[in-house]
Amino acid sequence: MNHRIIPIVPDAASSPPGVATPAIPPPLTLYVHFPWCVRKCPYCDFNSHAPHDGDVPVAAWCDAVLADLEAALPRIWGRRVHSIFIGGGTPSLLPAQVLEKLLDGLRARLSLAPGAEITLEANPGTVDTARFGAYRAAGVNRLSLGIQSFDDDLLVRIGRIHDGEGARRAAEAALAHFGRVNLDLMYALPGQTPVMALADLETALAFGVDHLSCYHLTVEPNTPFAHDPPELPDDDTAADMQEAFEARLAAAGFEHYEVSAFARAGAQCRHNLNYWTFGDYLGLGPGAHGKLSMPGGVVREARHKHPVRYLEGAACGDFIQESRTVSAAELPFEFMMNALRLSAGVPEALFSARTGLPLAVIAAGLAEARARGLLNASPGPLRPTAHGQRFLNDLLQIFLPLARQEIPTVSASGNLAVLSNVTR
Repeated sequence: MNHRIIPIVPDAASSPPGVATPAIPPPLTLYVHFPWCVRKCPYCDFNSHAPHDGDVPVAAWCDAVLADLEAALPRIWGRRVHSIFIGGGTPSLLPAQVLEKLLDGLRARLSLAPGAEITLEANPGTVDTARFGAYRAAGVNRLSLGIQSFDDDLLVRIGRIHDGEGARRAAEAALAHFGRVNLDLMYALPGQTPVMALADLETALAFGVDHLSCYHLTVEPNTPFAHDPPELPDDDTAADMQEAFEARLAAAGFEHYEVSAFARAGAQCRHNLNYWTFGDYLGLGPGAHGKLSMPGGVVREARHKHPVRYLEGAACGDFIQESRTVSAAELPFEFMMNALRLSAGVPEALFSARTGLPLAVIAAGLAEARARGLLNASPGPLRPTAHGQRFLNDLLQIFLPLARQEIPTVSASGNLAVLSNVTR
């Protein structure tokens, strides 16, 4: 089950007017997008680009990101940054000296919290053990490795640039240099059986990592798989795979703390938890999105998406393609869209703290969700029941009448709050 949220145009019924602002700004994190990869996978709808001539302008990208931050500083002045996530694309294509320059530049301009989590995404097909050591020396303390599968045939079918042996070597290299490692796995792949899916999971567990991201392969619009769909396992088989993953990971001591994320105690991705608890984040780099709580309301920003346009804009300080203030009508859905991805939910008081709205504006929705057995009925956190987790679409749709605009498609590999920011 892939927890896809269907695009819906809600009824423009009565809803809170104007905008709302949290009394105290929530925690702030930083997302940096590196948009290039060796080859774009046929299932991928992220903002990633394979260079036509093989030349990736990494130095110009780094300079542009730091200039982007300089321009954004007035909007976050005085606020501490609790985590940095460098996603893509394939950030592990970055030369070590460029990553070091980037992190040094970020630290020089930001108030970074002591012990801040700094994550970098890596593709096993680009792994260089010496480079991993240099990344660690530069300050990266968490690595997210896009394994997807250890099966050679399955990797070919989904267009990955590495094979099973490369995936194993990459996992070993990551664990040799980083104390915190996440492995991405995908299931419901073309031709995959439940036995094959569990074999991938067992291989991943054997490495001793403390965090796994497990994603149902979804055929996204405007991708090669959408134009020429592969033969995928049926819904019942995919659901069996998901249930088998959940049971095996629970037995191995992992908490299923978010829709697609599993971790041992204390190993949750802190950057992602800030998304799910409706924290603020500044997005830098081509196509990156941000959410900032400002005196005039919650503001969403989108950087120019295409790398060429973003780099051209850097010459004149033109980084932002779109900026808008989120209406009070939209905030309840946006908050619940994120918070209800968490298995443990969030305290009721967090709703008002993050949105600036009283809990009363969603009282009717909460009552309906509880009556339908989708939301925890006892006093305490806003938490989906096991039934609510299985039917997350139904649960979230209850809060749609408060929104006034079309809600975008959301899958387990992306979400409304993060928009195009890809995090693991």
